[in-house]
Amino acid sequence: MNDNTIDSLRDALAHSPDNTPLRFLLADTLLSLNRLDEAETEYSTLIKIANDTKAKVGLATVFFKKGNYSTCNVILEEVIDRGTNEIVVFTLHAKALLKEHAIAKAIEAYKKALAIDKNYFDEELDSQLRQRGSNEATDTDEVDEPDSRFLQKPTINFSDVGGMDAVKKEIELKIIKPLLHPELYKAYGKKIGGGILLYGPPGCGKTYIAKATAGQVNAKFISVGLNDILDMWVGNSEKNLHDIFELARQNTPCVLFIDEIDALGASRSDMKQSSGRHLINQFLQELDGIDSTNDGVLIIGATNTPWNLDPAFRRPGRFDRIVFVPPPDVVSRESILRLKLNNKPTGTIDVQSIAKKAEHYSGADIDAVIDIAIEQKLESSFSDGIPQPLETGDLLTALKKHKPSTQEWFSTAKNFALFANNSGLYDDILTYMKIKK
Repeated sequence: MNDNTIDSLRDALAHSPDNTPLRFLLADTLLSLNRLDEAETEYSTLIKIANDTKAKVGLATVFFKKGNYSTCNVILEEVIDRGTNEIVVFTLHAKALLKEHAIAKAIEAYKKALAIDKNYFDEELDSQLRQRGSNEATDTDEVDEPDSRFLQKPTINFSDVGGMDAVKKEIELKIIKPLLHPELYKAYGKKIGGGILLYGPPGCGKTYIAKATAGQVNAKFISVGLNDILDMWVGNSEKNLHDIFELARQNTPCVLFIDEIDALGASRSDMKQSSGRHLINQFLQELDGIDSTNDGVLIIGATNTPWNLDPAFRRPGRFDRIVFVPPPDVVSRESILRLKLNNKPTGTIDVQSIAKKAEHYSGADIDAVIDIAIEQKLESSFSDGIPQPLETGDLLTALKKHKPSTQEWFSTAKNFALFANNSGLYDDILTYMKIKK
């Protein structure tokens, strides 16, 4: 449209000043041409004439384009308070809030737009308010406060952990004794608690040993994974993490176990998104207890890839104590076999001989071996419908069909232990593999 069109609309309004549709056409045209001062005048006139919601949204848009985001938000908040179901209102509100760096409020406004139409999408808001690849199961849900669903009182302790004597001894010396003798540590001005990192191949009982540690000192236990912390909305992941730490601080003595910590604490230099760096920085603040004391909170992290963890996590007072959790030893494998075979139809099984032949097998591998043996037995049971008991031979045959999954992990870990081990961090891997550096 050109100046002649604008002039024609003004001439028409001069003859019919109360023609609301005509004035809306003029106001919208001026806005589209970025003639913002003139558009502001027309929308203001419309509000005086009809107090129309559409006119208020138009005026708010004018202020947004002028960079007056505060006034824009004041107008839109009035519109929202009076009740509206217009996606454009919540979208503009979210963008104006974002301009004022009110991230949390912007997220809530955008969520309301999405609640109206679940297929709605705004590229600008999505790119700035959502984290790609994170937990998207909470599209329009409110962020839940961590509650009793995370808090446990373990009924197991080290006596329930078969084998793993070296791991238990290290945890006993570094973690449990300080919690059992707090007066000695306080006399020397040392805090009770801190962080310990359990690392090793997957499926080898890191979660179980953490839970048993809590039971050993009669502490409460909080276990969280990646999905309990990550959220699709910017800022919510940091809030989730803080709330979980607060829950632990309010329930001391407490063992806070964080699984997949390598995914949360990946090197900041590798983080392409600023949101990922913000989460790591929040994590470091929580570990340091900057705003709150972590006295009486033992933080145990578990990772399969400690070499991916940001070095800042291993500074004194954070995860400065690192414990290697190898595949279960023969005593542990016997315990796992007995536990997994319990309540299953079995004949006479030589658990000791199977455990000896299952060297390097993780607990998850042993589970898979038993499943293979059961599947073989099911085939022979279909003919008469009578469950056939598992025998030693069935499990030995299944062992040949399932190779230990830990070997791939050790293949990678060996390289780090040999060539990126200046501080001796991974010496336990070399010892386990019987390799001299």
